Amino acid sequence: MNKEIHKDLLQKARSIKLRFLSMYKQANAGHVGCSLSVAEMLTFVRFGWMKDTDEILLSKGHAAAALYSLLAEDGTLTENDISTFYKNNTHLAAHPPVNKIKRIPFATGSLGHGLSLAAGLGIANKLKKTNKRIFCITSDGEINEGSTWEAALFIAHHQLTNVVWLVDRNQLQGYGRTEDVMKLEPLADKIRAFGFEVIEADGHNFTSLNEAKKLAANSKLPVAIVCNTTKGHGWTTYEDKVDCHYLPMKDEQYELVVNEVNKFYDLESYKLGEC
Repeated sequence: MNKEIHKDLLQKARSIKLRFLSMYKQANAGHVGCSLSVAEMLTFVRFGWMKDTDEILLSKGHAAAALYSLLAEDGTLTENDISTFYKNNTHLAAHPPVNKIKRIPFATGSLGHGLSLAAGLGIANKLKKTNKRIFCITSDGEINEGSTWEAALFIAHHQLTNVVWLVDRNQLQGYGRTEDVMKLEPLADKIRAFGFEVIEADGHNFTSLNEAKKLAANSKLPVAIVCNTTKGHGWTTYEDKVDCHYLPMKDEQYELVVNEVNKFYDLESYKLGEC
C-alpha cells in the first residue's frame, strides 16, 4: 500500500469516527465502544478493498452509527440524513433497517445472523457466476450463536471464496469478557477446522489489514480474518471495559475521546512522514 492510499484511509477513518461520535453525543446514545472497535475495519473494507459492486454486511448491527458514518463518507447518505440519527421517523435507527438505505441489504443486530445472510448471498452469486464478493463483519460475542457455525460449515462446504468473514475480536461482549461468558479460544484453530483460511490482523492498523488482504488473495479456501481490536479504542476512560458497550458520553468524555481520536491519527500521519 503506497503512502497516498494509506494517508487517504487515515483521513477517512478520522472523519468517520468524528462523525459517529458526534451522532452518539447528540442522540445521547450508547454503543459507542462497539463502533470505535470496528471503524478501521469498515474503512479499509469499503475504501481499501471492495469494488463498488461488492456487498458489505455489518452483522454486529449495534455499531450502526459507524456504518451510517461510513455511508456518509462514500456519499450514499447525506449530512442531512445523518442529522436524523435516533430521531422520530428516521431510517437511521439504533440497528440498520431493511430496504431503506442503499448498501444496507439486510437489517442486522439480531446477532448470529449476518454470516448466514452472507452465505446466502455468496451461494447466489456463485450460481449466477458473478465476480461479486460479500464482506461480512461479525462481533466475537455473536460467535456464541450456533447459526454462525452453521453458516461457516455451509460456506466451507460450498467453497464460497466470494465471502470474506472478518471477526471484530475485541474480547468483550455485552455481559463481560468473551472468555468468561463463553470461551472462544483457540478461535483461529476452531475456524480453521471448519475449512477456512484464517488470517490474523491488527484491526486498527491499515498496514496489517492490507497484509491480510494480500494473503486472502492467494487463498484457495474461504477466508476468515480475525481482527484483534480494542473495544472503545481511543476512549481512554472506558477503553477495553464493558461500560463502553452501553454508556452514552458526557460532555467532558466526548471532548476527551475526540481529542484522543485526533491525536491517534495525527501520530499515524507522522509515522507516514506527513508531519
